[in-house]
Amino acid sequence: MRITIKYEASWRNSFLGGSNNEPVPKNGREFLGSMTALGKKDAQGDYANFIKREISKDTVMGVLNRLIGDQRKLYQSRQSADYFFAELEPHITFKDQQDRTKPINSEMVYIRNMTGNTDQNAFTGMIKDNHPVFNSDYSKEFWGILWLPLENLARFFEDDQFDLNLEKSISINLISVLERSLYLQKQVKPIPYDDSNIKIIEFLAKKFPKETYIESEKIKPIRLYSAALYIQLERLSQKFDMKEACNKRGSDIFVFGFSKRGFNGSRDFMKNFTTGGEKPIWGNPYMLKPKFGGQDTSLLTKANGTLDIQLEIPDEKALQLKDMIENAGVSSFYMGKKGLAYVDSLRL
Repeated sequence: MRITIKYEASWRNSFLGGSNNEPVPKNGREFLGSMTALGKKDAQGDYANFIKREISKDTVMGVLNRLIGDQRKLYQSRQSADYFFAELEPHITFKDQQDRTKPINSEMVYIRNMTGNTDQNAFTGMIKDNHPVFNSDYSKEFWGILWLPLENLARFFEDDQFDLNLEKSISINLISVLERSLYLQKQVKPIPYDDSNIKIIEFLAKKFPKETYIESEKIKPIRLYSAALYIQLERLSQKFDMKEACNKRGSDIFVFGFSKRGFNGSRDFMKNFTTGGEKPIWGNPYMLKPKFGGQDTSLLTKANGTLDIQLEIPDEKALQLKDMIENAGVSSFYMGKKGLAYVDSLRL
């Protein structure tokens, strides 16, 4: 039995992690088509998230199941007792032929985001710069931790009565705190983990046992400053009403935009002080543009061609399959990922 399928604009890239041959994770398969994910390299230095796909045996079996009206995922069909192709798969072969009159195209496509993700570095609406956390008696003592010289952090952790003694020129407001946080996060380089800071790490390990502050024998200073903010919040709470200085979720308390080991970025910080909150991401071009020269920009690939499926099966099975395909009446379908495909001929 031979089934010939014509297809056009079949997408030859994948945007998702994981596999169709396994159950879908609770939160769905990981989306790898964002600009951030596409630009990441694996341990071998390759852009592993720009995934190329070709027609495979799984593609063929998925098509055949679709033609007989079975719309389950392929792994589900294969695991079921009534799987029609259970004994036939070893006798099925295929040949994929590209249409020479319609060469493979590389096209710029815009992928729409329907999941409600938000931009990590943006926010919307007007800024509410009169928030009490920046205009209270405790504000300078609280946020002033971010301006404390790195070498003085050890003394701060050890001394409950530590006096910040900030310079008068330092102004505490929403923008200055955001800029200082970003500076500590992105521009202050990691320091080696050695005898000069071992006491700090031991102190934090007891204070926040669930957190880690060492990575590859180095410490990012922003982690120490973030921990210091939480400690200062605890100390100042003995003198001031600090309810407006943090978010509370159940029994957990969070400093705006900070965890106990880092700054979460502009989005998580500013969403607490704007009228519009977080900025939704509506999508992005599917494009891999290497940061450095030597490689061309990679775009989505679309192919046109013919898929010939050869089934070396008994005549009665071939007749049964033909009847099932005709009864299902599937007119068109995707070939792998998107595109348009249809049965051009079916011969016994």
